[in-house]
Amino acid sequence: MYVTKSGDTWDVIAKRLYGNEVFMADLMRANPEHMNVVIFPSSVRLVVPEIKTVKTADNLPPWKRGRG
Repeated sequence: MYVTKSGDTWDVIAKRLYGNEVFMADLMRANPEHMNVVIFPSSVRLVVPEIKTVKTADNLPPWKRGRG
């Protein structure tokens, strides 16, 4: 569970929890009752799904991939 701070947004929460904003869709799917929230007030309890966050060169943007 994650308890929001005033001003949290889905992408900021995903970055904080998983290290990458791309996981915000997974976070949103786990919390459909808050799907329409853009900026959270404080003290909203969110379900935090378990997600494999293994970073590979295939799922990183080109500028974050190692050189050959």
